Amino acid sequence: MEELGKIWVWSIKLAGYQLTFNVTTILMTLIVMGILIIFAHYASRNAGMVPHTCQLIGEFFVGNFWKLTVDALDEEMAKTYFPLICALFMFLWCCNVLGILPGLEEPTKDLNTPLGLGIMGFFLAHYAGIKTKGFKGYIKEYFQPIFFMAPLNVVGELAKVISISFRLYGNIMGGSIIIIVVSYLVYDLILPPFLYGFFGLFVGTVQAFVFTMLTLVYISVQVK
Repeated sequence: MEELGKIWVWSIKLAGYQLTFNVTTILMTLIVMGILIIFAHYASRNAGMVPHTCQLIGEFFVGNFWKLTVDALDEEMAKTYFPLICALFMFLWCCNVLGILPGLEEPTKDLNTPLGLGIMGFFLAHYAGIKTKGFKGYIKEYFQPIFFMAPLNVVGELAKVISISFRLYGNIMGGSIIIIVVSYLVYDLILPPFLYGFFGLFVGTVQAFVFTMLTLVYISVQVK
């Protein structure tokens, strides 16, 4: 289990405070961003009526997530939030499957990544609610159905951030723990490659989709 305890950190002192950065997570995130930038470049280069492989994959993501976004929001609002939803899924999927490659780790195995994305989705959803309903209409929602329900409604909104973030983190970290334990038990013979595929591809894809859809639903709830 010592693999989970090996964390490459960088600490600096700033204004009397000790700031610590998880260098591994930062590097893995930069790798994911690089992969997505390269993919976007090749997917959009020489695009034509007869799509090449990268263009076909890109159109698959764009087409399907556009439909999902329009179903949750109206078409006008989908134009605003669709790029976020599509990019969020592709980023999370790449993060979740990155651990399949030797020597690389999933950025989502660090709670900071899913929690940061959860907080981002929280603020975007509530910004969309204020923009759509106006500040008074937005505040009024917290006093429904009875005025003294406001504290519970606030707690419920904050709980969404915890729920969406820890669900993703728990599944990715849990998968890593299971793989390490089984690897020690069977000496890296048969099961670990299968487990890498299962937790990396299947669970990673499902969790990326769930996180993305919950973010979309939270935005939808706030604007309707």
